[in-house]
Amino acid sequence: MRVMVIVKATRNSEAGLMPGDPGAPAGYEKLLEQMGAFNEELVKAGVMLAGEGLTPSARGKRVVFADGTRRTVDGPFAETKELVAGFWLWQVKDMDEAMAWADRCPAPMPGEESVIELRPVYESTDFPPDIAAHDEHLRAELERQRS
Repeated sequence: MRVMVIVKATRNSEAGLMPGDPGAPAGYEKLLEQMGAFNEELVKAGVMLAGEGLTPSARGKRVVFADGTRRTVDGPFAETKELVAGFWLWQVKDMDEAMAWADRCPAPMPGEESVIELRPVYESTDFPPDIAAHDEHLRAELERQRS
C-alpha cells in the first residue's frame, strides 16, 4: 500500500525559516541532518518512493473552481494549519507499518507543535475495472516517459 505522509505547515515553515536563520528556534540547526538520516533509513528500507519540502505559501497559487468558473488566488494563504509544508510517499504493507515509521520521524518543526498526517493512496484495484485499466495505462505511460 502507498501512503501519503503530509507534513503540516507552521508559522516558522510559512516564514521560510531555515537552520541558521535569525529567529530560527532551538533545534532547527539539526533539523536537516536528522531528516536526512531519517530519509536515508526510509530509502534503505525500500519505503520512500518520494519526498519533498515545499516553499512557503507566499510563493504559491491556488485555482478555485466554483459554479463553472475558475479563479486564481495568489499566496500567502491565511490558515497555516491547513497548509502543507512537505510530503513523503511511502510504500508499506499496511497502516501499522506506516505508523511505525511515523513514530520514528524527527519532529518536522522544532520549537512548534508539529503535525504529520498519514493517508492511504487509492490504488487501481480500488476502482471499477474500466477506470482501473485506464489508470494502469497512465502509470505505464509515466514509467515509459521516465525511462
